[in-house]
Amino acid sequence: MQGSGKVSVSELSQRLGVSEMTVRRDLDALERQGLVRRVHGGAVAHRPREEGGGFAAREQWQSATKDRLGAAVAAMVEPGSRVLLDAGTTTVHVAEHLAERAPLTVAVLSLQTALALADRPGIELLIVGGRSRPGERSLVGPLALRTLESLSFDCFVMSIGGVHAEHGWSEFSLDDAAVKQVGLAQSARTVAVADATKLGVRAFSQVAAPGAADCFVTDAAADDAQTHPNGPATLKALRQAGVETHLV
Repeated sequence: MQGSGKVSVSELSQRLGVSEMTVRRDLDALERQGLVRRVHGGAVAHRPREEGGGFAAREQWQSATKDRLGAAVAAMVEPGSRVLLDAGTTTVHVAEHLAERAPLTVAVLSLQTALALADRPGIELLIVGGRSRPGERSLVGPLALRTLESLSFDCFVMSIGGVHAEHGWSEFSLDDAAVKQVGLAQSARTVAVADATKLGVRAFSQVAAPGAADCFVTDAAADDAQTHPNGPATLKALRQAGVETHLV
């Protein structure tokens, strides 16, 4: 929606694979936060005041749900592990809970997660080099890829733009997809995390096949066909591909 003017409720419902009732409820919440203006049949995005509006505009979207996801993912990380923490709004919540699992060595792929972990006792923080994507604060590009290829991790916590029953894990940015592919290759275990709106979504750039992740953490609404029509089928496909799924 951002940068594209008006978007309709039905269009968002089809894109996200959720019911129109869910879209209307979320648009009402975004309007209260001043991020959109509701119009007949849809909404119009407000231009964010600050630079980096991509991340900032999503930061408060379902923040309580993302915090539950963050706590659940952090609980899966063994103390003493070497962790690669992906960029994204959900992984900021993972970062905030990871401090409870210290000691850890954590390499981060975004400026925002770096801030969340800076100066935390027991956390050895590594900031992966690279170019910061404007608006997203994720670290991408050749420097980031070369750095990741020189390291190995016990666990990669991967956020994702979309997960589809047939096409697997995907991202909206080619740069972010490339970083995730290297993260998968350099990690002994991958825990993917995303809220239920990402299920059934096929984003622009494929990251990996459905079975590439070892575990997937999402919210319990993903298994409700009324609010997320593509959720149950996507979860079933992931389980058939050998992915352990956790609904929180």
